[in-house]
Amino acid sequence: MKLTKLGLITCALALSASSIAAPLASADPAQMESLIKEMDAVSHEATAKNEEVKQLSIDIDKSNEEAARLAEEYRQASAAAQEAAENAESIRSDVNQVAKARYRGASLDPLSGISSAHNPQDAIDRTAYMSALSQRNERIIVELQEALREAAQEHERAAAAKAVADFRLGDLKAQRAKLEREQDELNKRTSELEARIDALEPSLRQAWQNKNGPIEGFDLAGITSSNPGGMSAVNAAMSKLGAPYGWGATGPDAFDCSGLMVWSYAQQGKSIPRTSQAQMAGGTPVSRDQLQPGDIVGYYPGATHVGMYIGDGKLVHASDYGIPVQVVSVDSMPFYGARRY
Repeated sequence: MKLTKLGLITCALALSASSIAAPLASADPAQMESLIKEMDAVSHEATAKNEEVKQLSIDIDKSNEEAARLAEEYRQASAAAQEAAENAESIRSDVNQVAKARYRGASLDPLSGISSAHNPQDAIDRTAYMSALSQRNERIIVELQEALREAAQEHERAAAAKAVADFRLGDLKAQRAKLEREQDELNKRTSELEARIDALEPSLRQAWQNKNGPIEGFDLAGITSSNPGGMSAVNAAMSKLGAPYGWGATGPDAFDCSGLMVWSYAQQGKSIPRTSQAQMAGGTPVSRDQLQPGDIVGYYPGATHVGMYIGDGKLVHASDYGIPVQVVSVDSMPFYGARRY
């Protein structure tokens, strides 16, 4: 039977939950290592899904703004088309007056103006007036026709754009609903996992917190950066050592991985993207050997986790539930890339 990705995650969570039962009280090294790997895989999957939902929510907010902009363009184009139509009616009324005058025997023919003139100057004035009147009417009609064409084209473009935006918004909402359903299922399972992590005996809990090789007492003295703003962000992040992990949290008391980056840079008045993937898509790319304090480092395929480089081959990050913000080696996880802000 073919299992979905969610099904595999659910199975892994269920296996983890059953594995954290009484037999682990003995803290057998092999069992402990197996448990940590299982919980790490489940936590990583949940974190990745959490980042996806956050990014999709951001995308939907942008689509809402775009839809509103397009709707306003559509409204303005419709108003312009209506105004042009009203102008057409006004001009049409003037043209009808000319037509009625001709029907009653009036003429705009320059020759008729000359024949009825009382003197040469009168003939010149009448000819110039009738010629100007005729040219004016023709010019207004041509201009009106052009305006009507432009208004109609703009109306069509705006309507088409709005239709595309509405379709895109509906598509994004459907995707978000699907992801949220999956997130709800994961949340139920991870809540069970979290409860069991909280209930771990001290040796197992310590093993969980130490899975990335935390470094105690790292001193920033002597650490400098070519990016002053980055160094300030490092100081902000390091001030949160020991803060708890929280799904989707951006501080000031709890953080997820990308939330710690956002908060640390916000303390310098700088806004950076909210999710790990967006953080790895922004800024300036930096190679592994050119890292400077303050650079954001991404990990795992798809950049599902981030931390902040703090110098001397070290990283500060918020990794998983039950593990406080801590300093680890920059090489403690599979390197994806790095960005400078």
